[in-house]
Amino acid sequence: MMATTHISRSPSSYRPHRPARRRALIATAVALALAGAGVGAWTFLAPGPGVQGLSDGAVLDGRKAAQVSAYLDAGEAGSKDKVRATLDGTVVPITAEGARLKLGLPRLTEGKHTLVVEGESSLPFASYREVVGFTVDTTAPDLTVADPEIKNANDPVTVTGKASTDAKVSVDGKEVPLDKGGAFKITVPKGTPSVNITAVDRAGNLTAKAVSTRGRRPMIRAAHITAIGWGDKTLRTNVMALVRSGKLNAVELDIKDEDGEVGYASQVALARQIGAAKGYYDARKAIAEIHAAGAQVIGRIVAFRDPKLATAAWKAGKRDQVVQTPDGGAYAGGGHYGNLAFTNFADPTVRKYNQDLAVEAAQLGFDDVLYDYVRRPDGPLSKMRFPGIGSATPEQAITSFVGDTRIAMRPHGKYLGVSVFGIAATRPKEIAQDIPALVKVTDYIAPMVYPSHWGPGEYGVANPDTAPYAIVQRSLADFRRLAKGTQTEIVPWLQDFSMGSKYGPTQVADQIKAAAANKMNSFILWNAGARYQGAALQQIAAH
Repeated sequence: MMATTHISRSPSSYRPHRPARRRALIATAVALALAGAGVGAWTFLAPGPGVQGLSDGAVLDGRKAAQVSAYLDAGEAGSKDKVRATLDGTVVPITAEGARLKLGLPRLTEGKHTLVVEGESSLPFASYREVVGFTVDTTAPDLTVADPEIKNANDPVTVTGKASTDAKVSVDGKEVPLDKGGAFKITVPKGTPSVNITAVDRAGNLTAKAVSTRGRRPMIRAAHITAIGWGDKTLRTNVMALVRSGKLNAVELDIKDEDGEVGYASQVALARQIGAAKGYYDARKAIAEIHAAGAQVIGRIVAFRDPKLATAAWKAGKRDQVVQTPDGGAYAGGGHYGNLAFTNFADPTVRKYNQDLAVEAAQLGFDDVLYDYVRRPDGPLSKMRFPGIGSATPEQAITSFVGDTRIAMRPHGKYLGVSVFGIAATRPKEIAQDIPALVKVTDYIAPMVYPSHWGPGEYGVANPDTAPYAIVQRSLADFRRLAKGTQTEIVPWLQDFSMGSKYGPTQVADQIKAAAANKMNSFILWNAGARYQGAALQQIAAH
């Protein structure tokens, strides 16, 4: 018996509406059939109907894979009873829908797939076989970007990274070439605060990263003053005298304080709704005055200690905005802050409120936003409940809040700092401040290493309050270690007040020297009444 003969072609070369070619194919099929009559059975593998909705070699992302539909033209495919379809060897059901046959594809999983459609051709003595290979890829492409090394702020900045080799990488919308290993490099103009980098693979999956191109926070030496204090001519003049004498190059001015009051006439809707926007000072005028003196302005936002918002939320029945006890009452803030003192850092409204204030501050012209009380309340965790926290730990929720703020502020080119307890370096769970995690999502960490706040024996210092150099030097060494390998600076809060021992210029200067011993030349002085000892400070060297 003569062997079966197949004449095949690539599906993409078939053009169904060419009558001359179709007549030629029919004639060929008939001739072959007649030539083989009486000696064996000849069949002809004819062009198939073509699969609609799914092309050979396609790469689908998750959305496309979930929505894809595959059809055959019923006129070309023939009766559904004479058509057989398989996906990866498993039979696919076929249903008639008017002039089309629908292939009932199952839920498509990640990876490569093969769809085979077979049936009897409308040509005499012929059959067809269509094969469509495609891939489902729901995995976003790899994208890593190094923190730029910036030695001179006046030079252009080179950004380097690496992506999946099949991805297209763009920096601020401009495609950049990849080498064989997926590495890329681009130089951006000086003064560019940040760049947005995207990687898109063949399936359309996207990975995006925003990268700061400002480098490390330059050296700052600042002093704290409250919103009400800024309105006091004497206090304001004394702080500005330290700026004009060259001993300070920044002022830390409160935006939202421990009472939940916003010092200027904020336009953030929630601040106005709850009566928090007080207007103690004109933000633009204050910033202009400080800038005119050659200094920068750090806006301090007391984040989650906010009795103003907590009280308003509780009265309005929005109790999830408040840290609660296990039985649903308001947590008393560790016993020394009072009821309704702490808002819930896991609540979306609370998080957005503080982030909105941070963005507004950046838009107004503050050079930095410095979060304070960005933590859980003191006390046993078992006595607190944070509605909405889900499976996250308090440390993770705090870190994600800071990271979200950084992303929101990045287009404005401002710096973000986080004030933390001195004990956070060794006991992160006591107040939910994870330093190794926080250094990855902020520009600087501001540890409050006030000697008066340490207990006897901490870091091997018998009485820290009377040994300011020793306790500050040893505690800051831990923060330096935890920030190693990052672009994040350590800007310590230092004590310029007496709480137990008498603190004069010598004790303040000792803390500054202890910070410098850890290669930390930045600091922020704290005195609640904004009365600072200029004799402790040296003039900042000109660069």
